[in-house]
Amino acid sequence: MTGGPSSRRRRAKERGSAAGTEQRSSPREAAGGMGAGPALAALLLAGSVLSATLLAPSRRAEPGERPRGLGAAGTVSGLTVYWKSEYCYQCIFQPLANVSHSGKSAKPNVAAVSVNTHHGIILQVNYTWGETAACRLEYKFGEFGNYSLLVQHASTGTSEIACDLVVNENPVDSNLPVSIAFLVGLAIIIAISFLRLLLSLDDFSNWISKTITSRETDRLINSELGSPSRADPLSGDCQPETRHTSALPYRLRCVDTFRGIALILMVFVNYGGGKYWYFKHSSWNGLTVADLVFPWFVFIMGSSVFLSMTSALHRGCSKFRLLGKITWRSFLLICIGIIVVNPNYCLGPLSWDKVRIPGVLQRLGVTYFVVAVLELIFSKPVPDRCALERSYLSLRDITCSWPQWLVVLILESIWLALTFFLPVPGCPTGYLGPGGIGDMGKYPHCTGGASGYIDHLLLGDNHLYQHPSSTVLYHTQVAYDPEGILGTINSIVMAFLGVQAGKILLYYKDQTKAILMRFTAWCCILGLISIALTKMSADEGFIPINKNLWSISYVSTLSCFAFFILLILYPVVDVKGLWTGTPFFYPGMNSILVYVGHEVFEDYFPFRWKLEDDQSHKEHLIQNIVATGLWVLIAYILYKKKIFWKI
Repeated sequence: MTGGPSSRRRRAKERGSAAGTEQRSSPREAAGGMGAGPALAALLLAGSVLSATLLAPSRRAEPGERPRGLGAAGTVSGLTVYWKSEYCYQCIFQPLANVSHSGKSAKPNVAAVSVNTHHGIILQVNYTWGETAACRLEYKFGEFGNYSLLVQHASTGTSEIACDLVVNENPVDSNLPVSIAFLVGLAIIIAISFLRLLLSLDDFSNWISKTITSRETDRLINSELGSPSRADPLSGDCQPETRHTSALPYRLRCVDTFRGIALILMVFVNYGGGKYWYFKHSSWNGLTVADLVFPWFVFIMGSSVFLSMTSALHRGCSKFRLLGKITWRSFLLICIGIIVVNPNYCLGPLSWDKVRIPGVLQRLGVTYFVVAVLELIFSKPVPDRCALERSYLSLRDITCSWPQWLVVLILESIWLALTFFLPVPGCPTGYLGPGGIGDMGKYPHCTGGASGYIDHLLLGDNHLYQHPSSTVLYHTQVAYDPEGILGTINSIVMAFLGVQAGKILLYYKDQTKAILMRFTAWCCILGLISIALTKMSADEGFIPINKNLWSISYVSTLSCFAFFILLILYPVVDVKGLWTGTPFFYPGMNSILVYVGHEVFEDYFPFRWKLEDDQSHKEHLIQNIVATGLWVLIAYILYKKKIFWKI
């Protein structure tokens, strides 16, 4: 495909950035808002969907329209175009198209291909017979754009090759749908916050009360139930003056809110995230929004384990009985997880030889069991508040847990020893790479190093995840499970850091300054550990941040973020009462039901329907926001009816 007279030309080795390339977005459009109110989730859902529908561009291929992508045209014989993503670390080039001259001087050979627009691409034109580079350029292609790569002699009678990139059709702004959805959601949050501020003013509140009273007097008098029936049956938990009373000593609203944030973001990501790469898991090293949610869920589970266990012991429940409950709950989580990760609705009976064993709930079950048993064995009475008030520099929340810390450090030492010193056949010792075409294609079957080897050895190839995220970019050739055995050790470490957060919240209860100081300290310590391990590089550090491996740098980084979120949520939600956690609080109170439900009903209406244009970000975003909003609404209704699924 060649460009017309109006086409813009860019010379070889010129870097560019096409307008409207893949998205940069925030997870906050999934759900969120400040202020309580039953209609908040519905308002956010309706406003975001409507705005995305009316304002965002839609691009659909029409009959007879030429394909969008890259066309390579060559007037030089014996040339092949290769490509690789800038995001693919130490990858070998992959063949893209052959543009050898057709033999007719007036007619170049043309090859049309589609290219990836997630990240920048390196194009290299090689002489076919010698595989030497004729020219090379780097470019960031935009979605639905049409480009031409012209390969020709720089001038008549010379052998020098020139590569020109021509923009035949400008790409669309695929960022627009998610940007509009986010801005509309933010506007609704601001409007609701402003309304709450007005209602807090006495004059305005009295005027509203008088207006309502004058219009509704007759209805209220004739009502048999009266106004109390319309109140939230659990609204007492939301009042600032009752938040720290002895009736609810261990229930903190910020914990449930944080759990809800992680869960709703997980639902949105699992449903597709609008088909934006930013809401998909990283191919290997690095972080995306999708990589944040599971570790946060593990972290807040650790906090909940400590708070709930302390509450149970405070009520006089025996340790033996608690051990039975912990064992049973872990067993149920593992069983439910195996069922959820092995859907087979329309494929006939599932063979036992193909059952996937690892999974999200399975890892949660094992992590929960280890952390809960540790806390149960070494549990101690909560320190006297007066003793802790003597000094803000007290480390009682750490020193009283030294046996647990010792066990966790031993587990982490095991992870480090196995990861870096376990011999893996055919692979270098201590290998942390993705295999496939990474590392210049030297170790195609070494995906995950020791982590993958242990899973293959103990579980077998057929019982692992068959389509890891590394397949897309690194062309991984072997099965690899991101919820494998070795990574479970670091998920235990992450949950134990969550336990530490729970101890801070409980031991220094009503001492806001002490709590915030400790959250800040943990943020700094874990952040410095991450900087040291990664050298502030995605791929060049000692231990890169890697979700597939659940590397220790991944745990320290996400734990740092988790402490920072609690540093914000605790004073805003539980101390000042500026935000009740709506709407995240509701799914946070029914997390198992929402997670299992969204997995089981993922492909059912109204959570999914046939789209007119399967390539449209707008349509996918609308569908995913609606599906996520429905689960928020379901969680809200169940909360109002006091229905909670606990195992």
